[in-house]
Amino acid sequence: MMEASDTENLIQEDGVPPVLPNYGGMNEAKEGTINGQMEEFLGPQAEYDEEEEERKYYRRKRFGVIKNVVAASVGGMIVYSVYMGLLQMQLILHYDITYREVKYSNLGLQDIDQKMLMGINVTPIIGLLYTPILIRFLGTKWMMFLASGIYALFVSTNYWERYYTLVPSAVAIGVAIVPLWASLGNYITRMAQQYYEFVNYKDEHVQEQKKLPKGACQTYIIVFQCIFYSFFFLSLVFAEFPLRLFLHDSLQNYNHTLYNVKHCGAEIRGLIPGFNSTVLITLPRSMMLIKVESILMAFAFISMIIFLVLCGPAYRPTEEIDLRSIGWGNIFQLPFKHLRDYRLRLLCPFFIYSGFESVFAISGFALSYGVCVLGLKQLWLLVVCYGLSGSVFSLLSLVLLRLPRWVTLIGGAAVHFVLIIALMCWSPGPRQPAYLAPMLIFIVLWGLGSALNKTGLSIILGMLYEDKERLDFVFTIYHWWQAIAIFVIYLWSTLPMRAKLAILLVTLLVSCYCYAVMERRLANKMPFRLPRIPRPRHKVKGYRYLEEDNSDESDSEHSGEEDKDEEEEMLVQEEEEEEPEGGRGAEGWDGGSQGSGSPGGRGRHRRREGQGRRVEREGRDEA
Repeated sequence: MMEASDTENLIQEDGVPPVLPNYGGMNEAKEGTINGQMEEFLGPQAEYDEEEEERKYYRRKRFGVIKNVVAASVGGMIVYSVYMGLLQMQLILHYDITYREVKYSNLGLQDIDQKMLMGINVTPIIGLLYTPILIRFLGTKWMMFLASGIYALFVSTNYWERYYTLVPSAVAIGVAIVPLWASLGNYITRMAQQYYEFVNYKDEHVQEQKKLPKGACQTYIIVFQCIFYSFFFLSLVFAEFPLRLFLHDSLQNYNHTLYNVKHCGAEIRGLIPGFNSTVLITLPRSMMLIKVESILMAFAFISMIIFLVLCGPAYRPTEEIDLRSIGWGNIFQLPFKHLRDYRLRLLCPFFIYSGFESVFAISGFALSYGVCVLGLKQLWLLVVCYGLSGSVFSLLSLVLLRLPRWVTLIGGAAVHFVLIIALMCWSPGPRQPAYLAPMLIFIVLWGLGSALNKTGLSIILGMLYEDKERLDFVFTIYHWWQAIAIFVIYLWSTLPMRAKLAILLVTLLVSCYCYAVMERRLANKMPFRLPRIPRPRHKVKGYRYLEEDNSDESDSEHSGEEDKDEEEEMLVQEEEEEEPEGGRGAEGWDGGSQGSGSPGGRGRHRRREGQGRRVEREGRDEA
């Protein structure tokens, strides 16, 4: 009250109001400072380089693709290391009559082993029927993950060796073989396509997600397939660790195991006639076997984690939905329809030979020549040399970056041709440790041919079908024929060795001839035919994208146009089915841009006419 009265007196005496502090100006200055900071933060940054950030983004994408390739290669290597290492140790233990009698008495382990091998080798014969359905339902990455889980299941059943554990798990492995290899081959090729897109992200056809130019991805396909097989052949090396580290000291020497063996090599019939039924000096402890199986089980789980965590998706989500949108009937028929292509038909003999030669190296040469001459203790050394040879020589296929694509495939066939002729003439005697060096040279050279064969076939398939939307079906056919060949080897185990070598030789010569015919047809630009993957209907519940129609129009307005479009597409597909081979020359007609004379061109012309008629009807209705 005192202060208020003093202020009033001052106003009355002077007639001028007092000067108060300017708080409003300070607030305006603060607001101006804050606004300036906001504009500086939200406005265009002087140091921000959009092109540089885009370049860094796609560089990270390229590193991610390389990570995916290495992860898939390491995961496949671990899966087969665990599977082959456990299977080899299991078959050696079950072969020994003392182990069977002491451990399991009248359980009949040999009979269980025969049924188990039958399940592994026979089940893949029907793989062509269910592999596309599994890949359609699960996708490429999840198919690899599920297959690795099935191999882990096989390891777990060895904790309790019974008929009802071992045989069902072996059948499950037989079911998973073709889908696993089809997914791996498709995955590596798809990574090459993605790497090309991330390198050439500025190109118009990449930005608009159009079909890649012919031959654009060949460099990356060659490099990635070489990396994959270089890792995969190492699985044969790691598969010998259980035998060498835990079982080697318990094996009898060659004087005992080969005591009744009279002949080896080309003169024998079966695997090793007269081989001793006792191969163990001391029986391994049960706790030691449990520890080995636990270590293998841990590595099987590691492979599952690698596929799940480190492997990125092979396709965009919309592309996976596209595959699920084309119908079960179409997805089931597509592998068979792909065989219309003469390129794939003429490569089938090489697919069969690829299965023959890889299994013959382990079950034919390594046993009937290596073990029969050197004894069971040297088996691990022969397989390790074969695996190391295949791993190193897989990188030789990098010469395809400069040389024609037939070099590696025909080069590997030439190496195997010479070796098969030599093996047909060579019959070394048993118990000859001096033959160790020639055996190692033979197995290393066979690994050279196997590496060139495996990498060459996968690279050629990637080159021929790199512009396809999906390669699941192509690699399914490839590995299905390989499974057929492995089944034939399972059946011929009692044939004479020269008969087996003769079958190998004839298959090799037929394969080379068919491949030469294929290359000559392509050089003459002879047209080939491929089925087009049906256009997705986009009827998947919860997804509505890439639809040209107005999403706001009612179902009644849309249903009539859908029916007309479906009728037009059915007419186009019927004409495609009746069209003879060669829709567009040597480029095929697999869903790309087509000329006006092609079925796709006539179909588009018909659709444009239909759209024109609809526009006219709408104009008349509005009038």
